[in-house]
Amino acid sequence: MKKDFDTVTESSNIDSQRRDLLKAAGVGVLAATFSNVAIAGSHKTAEKDFKTIRWGIVGTGGIANSMAPMILKASNAELVAVSSRKMESAKKFAGKHKVSKAFDSWADMFSWDGVDAIYVATPTSVREEICVAAANKGKHVLGEKPFANLASLQRITTACKQNGVGFMDGTHFVHSPRTKQIKSSTAEMIGWPWSIASAFQFGLTDKSNIRMNPKLEPYGAIGDAGWYNMRAAVEYTTPGIEIKSVDAYLRRDSETNAVVSASGIIVFDDGSTTTWNCGFESGAGIIDLRISGAKGVIKLDDFLSNRPSDQPADFEYRQGWGDTQFIEVPFDKPEAALMFEDFSAMVGDADLLAASIQASERTQQWLDAIWNSALSNESNANS
Repeated sequence: MKKDFDTVTESSNIDSQRRDLLKAAGVGVLAATFSNVAIAGSHKTAEKDFKTIRWGIVGTGGIANSMAPMILKASNAELVAVSSRKMESAKKFAGKHKVSKAFDSWADMFSWDGVDAIYVATPTSVREEICVAAANKGKHVLGEKPFANLASLQRITTACKQNGVGFMDGTHFVHSPRTKQIKSSTAEMIGWPWSIASAFQFGLTDKSNIRMNPKLEPYGAIGDAGWYNMRAAVEYTTPGIEIKSVDAYLRRDSETNAVVSASGIIVFDDGSTTTWNCGFESGAGIIDLRISGAKGVIKLDDFLSNRPSDQPADFEYRQGWGDTQFIEVPFDKPEAALMFEDFSAMVGDADLLAASIQASERTQQWLDAIWNSALSNESNANS
C-alpha cells in the first residue's frame, strides 16, 4: 500500500554544480560528503590550519574496534580515551589500541578536559542519551547510525548546535574520493538520475547478535543495512527532491522477531525513484548500486568500500549494449579514516556543520519513511 508524503522537511538551497575538492592537512573529500548540500564559502576550508581532535570512544564492541585503527590512520586525530560499562572491557580495549585513558563511565569521560570529541559506538536504543550528554559537556559528536527516529536525531543535532559543537553520523562511503567523483560527473555521464537501485545483503545466522535484538536495534535490517540504501539515494538522486510516495515490505525472524529483510520503492516529486532491498538472509554478501540515466549507467559492485586490489575498477560506466568503461579513482586512505579527517575540517565551520546535519537528518527521514510504510503493510497483511 502506498503512502503519500506531503509534509517532509524542506531542504536548504542546493548547488548541483559543486566541483571543488577540499584538501588540507590530509583532509578528504569533505565538500562531497554532505548530500549535495551547497556549502557557501567552503573554498575557505583549504586555507585553514586544522586542529588535531582528541577522540574518546563510548563502547568497545565490533564497530568500535574497527574504527579505532581508522582514527590512528587519520590526520588531525588522536585516540586518547575509551569508556565501557565494565572497566575490564575498557582497559582491554585501551591496551589493544594503545589508548591512554580508560573509563567505566561515559559521564566521567565527558567530564575530562583531555578529550575534544566523542565517537558513540553504542546500540541505537541508547545513542540519543549519550550523544546529547556529550554535546552538553561541550564535546563534538560522531554518532553511529541509524538513530531511533528523526525526532531523536534532531534532539541530538539541536544539542550540538546549542552547545557550539560539531556533529556527524558514522557513514563512511560518503567520504570516499570515488563518491565525490561520481557525484561531480553524474550530469555528464548519465544525465538526470531517474533510478537509484541498491542492495545490501549478507548472511547473519547468530541469533545472539545485537542486530537480532529488537530492544537494542528496533529497525533490524532496515536500520543496519537499509540506512546505506537510503544514504545512497540521498547522495545520488537529484539535489532537493522530496518524497512523493513510499511502499516498503519487511520480513521478521520467527525466533527473535527481528526484522531480517526488507524491500521497497520510493517515488520522488521529480518522477525519479529509488528501489532497494536489504537483509540478513543472503547466501552471499551483496552491496550493489546502479545509477541510471538516459546517457548511461554507473554501476558499483560494492558502493561502501574502496576497491580491493583484485578488482578491475572502482566503478563501471556503461552505455548501449556492450560499451563498458572501467574507471579507477585513486585513494590513499580508507573512507573511515577520511571521515575522521573530514570531521576535523568541519569543526568550527558553521556551513559545514549545517550541511553535515542536513545529510544525516535527510537520511533518517527517508529511513523512517520506509520503516513506517513497512510497518503499515505488515499490519494490513496481519489484519
